[in-house]
Order: sequence, then structure tokens, then C-alpha cells
Amino acid sequence: MTEQQQITTPQNESALPLPPIQYISLYSDENIRRGRSLPPPAIPRDGYQMFGFPMNMDDAVIRPLESQKIRRLHPCNYDHRRELKKLNHSILASFLDLLDILIKCPESPRRQEKLEDITLLFIHMHHLVNEFRPHQARETLRVMLEMQKRQRIETAERFQRHLDQALDVLQQAAQTLPDESQLELMNKLLIPQQDTLRGEEIPKDTDISGCSIKDKLMCDIIDAM
Repeated sequence: MTEQQQITTPQNESALPLPPIQYISLYSDENIRRGRSLPPPAIPRDGYQMFGFPMNMDDAVIRPLESQKIRRLHPCNYDHRRELKKLNHSILASFLDLLDILIKCPESPRRQEKLEDITLLFIHMHHLVNEFRPHQARETLRVMLEMQKRQRIETAERFQRHLDQALDVLQQAAQTLPDESQLELMNKLLIPQQDTLRGEEIPKDTDISGCSIKDKLMCDIIDAM
């Protein structure tokens, strides 16, 4: 391989490190089938840690700010849209103040205070966004159920159309069948009387019923028309 080909050949490299082989080898298909793989950890009963913060099993999905020891900047009864807009404006103004402090006096203690203010504003914005998560989950579930309902209705409609077509074919086939009077007339025309055939030799161009093969073919052609 030439040097130019080595340069143009793409290198398939993962952005993340590979998982430990000694760990993933324990969960092969053979080990799982034989029960040699490690069982999952027990479900925590008392509490656990998430991102370094202790979490209790009885905590609400969206914990209030006071339980997290965070100072609340907005009232308890508020409009989410209005408060998010106010927080967005406050973050922008605080960021401009921080730039002004970094330009004029980077070593000023107000720099750390402004960073803490921006952190608090982002925590409140993140908290307000999280309060929409239950509503988003309900809406997502509603859309999924509507899609499943629409798919089942379309499947039922297609099945009904196929059923109607099958019934039409059966009805047309039943209408083409001859009635009893036509069957009796055909029997009289096609099947000769026994006494006329008794002692007589059946011609070679007739079948067992005594009907001429040519006549029967003509009748079949007429019936097909």
C-alpha cells in the first residue's frame, strides 16, 4: 500500500474507549444460557446517589427547590412561560455584567458573585423546564396511543374490504349456479332413460351417460358463454 493510499484510507476509531473485555466476556450467549453471568445489582430500598446528590426512594419526581436547599427566586404560584422569559433576560443581563467585570477588573470579588448568580438562574430555568416533563410524558403517551389506534382502525378497514370482496365473489358464484328446474331439464336432456339403453350398444362417440361427447362439449361451451 502506497503512502497516498494510507493517507486517504479512513481510520475507523471510536470516540469512546472500548468496554473492558474481562467484563463483557462474562455476558456471552453461552454464559447467559448456562447461568454463569453475574446477576444485576439489587434494587435500592433506602436511597441512592445521582450525579453526586443523595436521592430517596420516596422523593417526588420533581423535587421542590426548598428540599434541595436552593433559594427560590419566583413565587409558588407563577406562570411558567412568563418566569422562563424573565430568567432568560436575567441570564443575558448577568452575562453582560460578567463580561464588563472581566474587562475592567478581572480580580474583583464581584466576578465570583456574578458566576454564582448565573448558576442560580440556570438552576431555576432547569427546574422550570423539568416541571414540564410529566406533561410531556403524558402528551407523548397520548400520541403513541393515537398512532396505535389509527393503525388498528386502518387494519380493521382493510380486513373489512377484503371480507366484502370475498363475499361478493361468493355471491356471484352462487348466482351462476343453476336452480332445481334447470338441473332437472339438464338431467332429462343429458341422461337417457334406462329402458332405451337396455340391450343397445352405446356408440363409441358417447360417454357412459349416453350423451354424445360432441353434444356435451357444445353444451359446456354454451354454458361458459
